[in-house]
Amino acid sequence: MNIKKVLKIITPLILGGFLVWYSLTIVSPEELVQYFKSANYWWIALGLLFGILSHLSRAYRWKFLLEPLGYKPRFINSTLAVLVAYLMNIFLPRAGEVTRAAVMTNYEKIPFEKGFGTIVAERIADLAMMLIVVSITLFIQFDFIWNLITKDFNPVKTFGSIALVILFFTGFIMYIKKGKSKFSLKLKGFFLGLKEGVTSIFKMKNKWAFIVHTIFIWVMYIAMFWATIPAVDGLEVPLGGILIGFIAGAFSIAATNGGVGLYPVAVASALSLFGIDKVTGNAFGWIMWTSQTAMIIVFGGLAFLILPIYNKNK
Repeated sequence: MNIKKVLKIITPLILGGFLVWYSLTIVSPEELVQYFKSANYWWIALGLLFGILSHLSRAYRWKFLLEPLGYKPRFINSTLAVLVAYLMNIFLPRAGEVTRAAVMTNYEKIPFEKGFGTIVAERIADLAMMLIVVSITLFIQFDFIWNLITKDFNPVKTFGSIALVILFFTGFIMYIKKGKSKFSLKLKGFFLGLKEGVTSIFKMKNKWAFIVHTIFIWVMYIAMFWATIPAVDGLEVPLGGILIGFIAGAFSIAATNGGVGLYPVAVASALSLFGIDKVTGNAFGWIMWTSQTAMIIVFGGLAFLILPIYNKNK
């Protein structure tokens, strides 16, 4: 393993560790324990139920992308693959998507590049939903989102970076198209399979069912955040605060391994815009993050154990 790969794994962990320490300078471990003790776990359980429903919907939605490619995986395997993927993302950034495709290759004989391509297509749909959520939030809380987007904006640096990325990808595509070496032909085969997986979103017979599931998944995400708020006594957050807190949490999960350390800080900073003190905000963030992470570890761990047992004949 080279230094670059090691840094990609270690850097988010170091960042997460620093942010855990920083968060605990705002709300002490003793205070945090009291918040956990006084939390209403019925509301937390309701939030986790919404989270489980989103995972089940994601697993079911996957079949709409795989069917045009000629594959009909068992729903149980799809669900177990999704749960294992979430578990892997906690430990290794972006490893979940690779693991999920590999699981289906192993147990459902779906070629890796095609399965991975459909996962990329899913991410495109999820990105569209995230943009819709941001747009709704922008309408409700325009000033905050505008300041967030325009903060430290450097047009020369931004457009220069975009130009370099375009040049790089143009050269890379030309190499794949015209290359005759064994390596370039292998890359070409991989990307053709990837393309087939991504374009499956346009070949679906059940486009509306896919769209409904996509909306449902994101409604469940937001509902999970909303349902956990009453678990903290006296915490009241308006709709705009719920959406901004949800977005802040979502971006923090993408930035570090499962949002470790960053999630409570990001959510507390978002909620502070609505007059909620940072101690309470951080405590809520920790309760929210801990409940989600515990759910993923428990169900992801069980899925990891169940997969070979359920597929023992394979």
